[in-house]
Amino acid sequence: MFLLTPSSGFLKCTNKLFLSETAQWIQLKEFARKNAANTLSIANMVMGMASILSSLNGHHYAACWLVLIGYLLDFADGAVARQLNACSALGAKLDDFADFTTFGIATSLLLRTPDLLDNILCMCYVLSVFVRLCFFSSGIPFMYRGLPCIYSSAILACLSLLTGGNMAVLRITAVAMIIFMVSQNFYPHDRVLESQAWKKVVYAGGIVMVFCSSIPHVCVYYLLWSVSYLLFPTTLWSCKV
Repeated sequence: MFLLTPSSGFLKCTNKLFLSETAQWIQLKEFARKNAANTLSIANMVMGMASILSSLNGHHYAACWLVLIGYLLDFADGAVARQLNACSALGAKLDDFADFTTFGIATSLLLRTPDLLDNILCMCYVLSVFVRLCFFSSGIPFMYRGLPCIYSSAILACLSLLTGGNMAVLRITAVAMIIFMVSQNFYPHDRVLESQAWKKVVYAGGIVMVFCSSIPHVCVYYLLWSVSYLLFPTTLWSCKV
């Protein structure tokens, strides 16, 4: 027969408390693992909403800059989800909503003027992004149909910054991007952060440029990045993990 002494009771309480804290810590880590990518998608959506508000308030440079930050976040969310084995239907929906907000609505507002034709062009751009997001599946692994809207947005944002919002340049570019997005051409799923080391260097350079460099240098960098995918999708950007 064992007697319960004050010291043994204290040890039991301590053990229960320790086990409870350990279980909570494990649950917290699991929650963070499952939602890390979702957090990046939400951050991308927030960048898009902030860009929309900036455009509506006439802050042209801020609107473009926020689109480029969303560009970086969009590359990261899928890579994080796959790395942490946290892919889910909710994550896919969040990613699509974020892409539509940042690369659809926010980018289209870079084309907005009081002119009726420009407003129609904005709507056409949004619709082309919608079509692109809904029907991008090609049936071929790691391949898309139509230019991913992230690249068309980066091209428009960079040209808008470089030209000071020159509408003639933006109109021509937007029409070209719409054609590329709704085309049936094949484009590879590049998976920049899960592929060759040089692609990871390009991505790291994009982070450094957008936060530490001047507007012309940033725009040239992102233009070269996006246009290289547009012109040489398979040669340069096919997924080789």
